[in-house]
Amino acid sequence: MNDAHEDVTVGMLGLGAIGLPMAQRLLEGHGRLLTASRRPQPELAAAGAMAVATPRELGARADVVLTMLPDLPELEEALSGPDGLLADAGDLLLLIGSTSSAPGVRALAARITTQTEGRVRVVDCPVSGGVDGAAAGTLSIMLGGEPAETELAARVLAPCGTPVHLGPLGAGQVAKACNQLVVAATILALGEATVLAERSGLDLDALWTLLSGGYAGSRLLDSRREQLVAGTDEPSGIARYMVKDLGFAADIAQATHTDPALLPALRAAFDGIVSAGLGERDISVTRRYVAERDSQPGTPR
Repeated sequence: MNDAHEDVTVGMLGLGAIGLPMAQRLLEGHGRLLTASRRPQPELAAAGAMAVATPRELGARADVVLTMLPDLPELEEALSGPDGLLADAGDLLLLIGSTSSAPGVRALAARITTQTEGRVRVVDCPVSGGVDGAAAGTLSIMLGGEPAETELAARVLAPCGTPVHLGPLGAGQVAKACNQLVVAATILALGEATVLAERSGLDLDALWTLLSGGYAGSRLLDSRREQLVAGTDEPSGIARYMVKDLGFAADIAQATHTDPALLPALRAAFDGIVSAGLGERDISVTRRYVAERDSQPGTPR
């Protein structure tokens, strides 16, 4: 693989809510991009991206492929079979951008290494910053892998935000689990505080404008303030994904012999959100979930 920035051909799988704006950033930053998608992407095509028919063709033509799929099962489906990414892959760096299990990423990488006789190498690179961060090119990108591979990954991903190498393969997933623990705690506290303030007759817009300048302020509050105040929760960061992410955090706690105090309560809350039929809403649905808990069967008082 040629390490020169200008000579690396980048491919992408997973053009969802975060993947699509990342693809746009990669195209702008590198001047070219290969994509394989089940649905046409006219905006990317108009901007100059080249669509290929199958993941196999993507793996054969690209030097680096970023995957922004929901989790490892979807990635394994894209990798395997006669039209899979690995079927005709040469010297390839695979960047796994999903939020996934760190041990799962390591096991998958070991199988890929064996299957391809070392031609395909793996870096994990989950991101934080949401759709707005992807569009603005300000994502926090958490890299795990060997230094040579993560150096190239950082150069490739730089148009999307700030990539930082945090340790060996799987380190990115550990960092993302830590990130999601903080995000889950913050958005649950924001939702609960909003309900308390509303039922006490406070002006919610004035409250959160004021508190955003103090210790309660955060980028999450900045991005979700309007939704919390208005009580809207149209999907952006889907709440049910937090169940998976907090499960990965629990796995890491177990592996590191950590007895977390907050994590079990967060898992119970987001399990409750999904059980209440709110899992497809934005994470700001915590306001609605807390407000409706009085009517949820079996809610402890």
